[in-house]
Amino acid sequence: MASALGRGKGLGHAFEFVREATMAGKKVAYFVFDVESVADAALVAKLRYPDETLEPNAAVRRYRDELLEQSGSDFIPYTYQIPVSVTIAKVGEDYRLQDLVTLDEPHFRPHVLAEKFWRGWEVYKQPTFVTFNGRTFDIPLMELAAFRFGISIARWFGLQEKSYAQPRNRYNLESHFDLCDVLTNFGAARFSGGLNLAANLLGKPGKMDVKGHMVQDLYEAGKLSEINDYCRCDVLDTYFVFLRTSVMLGRLALDAEQQIVTETKDWLAAKAEEVSAYATYLEHWGDWKNPWQSPS
Repeated sequence: MASALGRGKGLGHAFEFVREATMAGKKVAYFVFDVESVADAALVAKLRYPDETLEPNAAVRRYRDELLEQSGSDFIPYTYQIPVSVTIAKVGEDYRLQDLVTLDEPHFRPHVLAEKFWRGWEVYKQPTFVTFNGRTFDIPLMELAAFRFGISIARWFGLQEKSYAQPRNRYNLESHFDLCDVLTNFGAARFSGGLNLAANLLGKPGKMDVKGHMVQDLYEAGKLSEINDYCRCDVLDTYFVFLRTSVMLGRLALDAEQQIVTETKDWLAAKAEEVSAYATYLEHWGDWKNPWQSPS
């Protein structure tokens, strides 16, 4: 920790999240999180078009066009990307939402986002990461950010542990609970529809006005607030899918899940005036129709 603190004055802000963790005094069992990222335009220009004098944003546009023609998607591989938004829902052992934080707001500096993310995980005593398909994107992106920015994440690698107990082990659900892995039996099936479908099965909004493929354009237009609102809503969807998956696994009773959903809705309503994303989420809110309580 001392070496991290010595990296520069700017990183003092990286430890606000850590101080909050220390002061909170509550056991956090799960980090339900989502990351939004954009292309490192200068890197794309340098590596993809080294012999041309393309302006960085023009290089990104050209690369996206090439990917779209090749695969039908203009999504740039995570190896060329940097995080610009990280939102974490802090969830207790009782599965109740304790808080939902967007890191390094309002600056959203990639190196600080990465530092806060990994240091917060350590200070909270390594809660279980919860994602939807985060094993193929969010976690590798944040690992690469640690590599890029010189951040030690020794505890995440856990090289002193047996291979099956290391946090990065694919089947270590106590370390990283990837909902997509669970729902597809670790890739044996394909979950067509993704988080959007899973959330809608529960009556929750899923994708609204902003969708993942729009993040790069929003960033280039300077619309960071829209990106962060989108990230917050994705985390909420992930949280509700996590609750239902926990019911399916027998870790949480259905009645208890429904009570927690009601409490969370009230929590969002209480904060909707200060966080516009919550108001938008509630506007699109739908209640799950319980077939066991429906008339026969």
